[in-house]
This record gives sequence, structure tokens and C-alpha cells, in this order.
Amino acid sequence: MQPNLDFIIGLCRDAGDIIMEGFGKKQVIEYKGPVDLVTEYDRKSEDFIMGRILSEFPGHYIVAEESGNKTGSEDHRWFIDPIDGTSNYARGLPIFCVSIAYERGGERVLAVVFDPNRDELFTAERGGGAFLNGESIHVTETSEVIKSLLVTGFPHDLQQENNNIKEFMRMIHKAQSVRRLGSAVLDQLYVACGRLDGYWEVGISPWDIAAGTLIIEEAGGVVTRVDGSKDYMVPPYDIVAANPALHPKIREELARA
Repeated sequence: MQPNLDFIIGLCRDAGDIIMEGFGKKQVIEYKGPVDLVTEYDRKSEDFIMGRILSEFPGHYIVAEESGNKTGSEDHRWFIDPIDGTSNYARGLPIFCVSIAYERGGERVLAVVFDPNRDELFTAERGGGAFLNGESIHVTETSEVIKSLLVTGFPHDLQQENNNIKEFMRMIHKAQSVRRLGSAVLDQLYVACGRLDGYWEVGISPWDIAAGTLIIEEAGGVVTRVDGSKDYMVPPYDIVAANPALHPKIREELARA
């Protein structure tokens, strides 16, 4: 058995309702690291999503941010981020989302992301295009870095060698501007729908990129590792995403940082 897009849409919308119940309220917060936090609603959302998946597809493999891996058939893998943008969520900043991707036979084929604050539902099925609330979306046609509005993020541990600081400092001088929104998934979706021109990040996790990158590709964008290789779903995770004309130019500037 395998899921369809409607099943995942239902999961994302129901999980969105769960996290909005806690939004703006005092949170029970735990810390996985000095600045890497998790709220009680991260766990509630993830428990709900995993419970539904395992009820319908008990033999499937799940990669989840808070619960780790639930082993099963690797021919059917799920990537779950119950709240992407937890730091924003915990402080009442309305920039976060629920992200779910499904992979069959080593290829991601379904992706759904729901932003409950804006009631924005992003969906993609491999080979079928990308959509926002049912309307087709596409990446921009911006071809010059200096005219591009970019977005990025930073790893939780800025003491690590590959922390994106040098790259960020270069790109803020080379691009029109660079945003930092605090939700890697929304960063990617805003590239997919043309609100932003390009995205790059290092030190991320598979659940951060599994859904958003498929949506970008189905919206006509190009996604690779920073070094240009195509297998960006293997560790260590880093990506560059943009339209076909801009993508190599962003990579070239990053290489010069």
C-alpha cells in the first residue's frame, strides 16, 4: 500500500490545527542543544502524524525530527517536520509550517507543506507540477545575482567550521538582498512560488529539505548540493536552489566566499 496526495494533505491540515491550538500560548520548551529547542506542540504534531501513518501503512519507514527514525521498509520512506520554524513558533512569530514528504523506491514522489497562519497549502507530485492552494506555481526568471532576492539560514552550532557566515557576508554584497526567515521549508517554498529568487543553506537535516526541494523542482527550479552534485539527500546535507539561469551563478559566488 502507498499513500496519495489527499492523504498527506489531510495529515498536514490536521497537524496545522494542532499546532495552532498552542500558538501564542505559554509553551513547555526543552532544549536539544544551546539554541536548538523543541516545544510540546512539536511532539503533539509529530505524534499525530506518525500515528496516522503507522496506522495506515504500518510497514513504512519514517524519518522524523523529534522521534528519530521508525524502521520499516526503506522502499517506502516518510520525512516529517512537525513544526519547521520552532523558534519562531515558540515566540509567537508567525513564520512556521508543517512539512511531509513521501519517498517510494528511493525517489521522493509526494510533498505537502501547510502554513496554517496564511492557510497556504503547497503540494507537488513528481511529474505533475507544483501548486499553491490548487494554483500552479513557478520559480522566477531572474538571471542576475545583483537583481536577486535570496534567502538562507544558519546551523544551530555557529562554532562549527562550515557555518555559512563567510558565504552570507559575500552574498549580501552580491545580491539585491538576503533574507533570513527562520524556516528552511518556507524559504524553499517562497523560491518555488516566485516570492524569492534563490536559497542556499548548509548544516541542515533531511526533513528540512525533503518536501520543499521536490516542490521547487516541480516548479521548474534546480536543486543541487553547494558543490553542484545532484544527490543532495545524503549527509552532510547542504543545498542551493534557484531557477535554471540563476542557480549556477549563485553557486559560483558561494565558491568564491
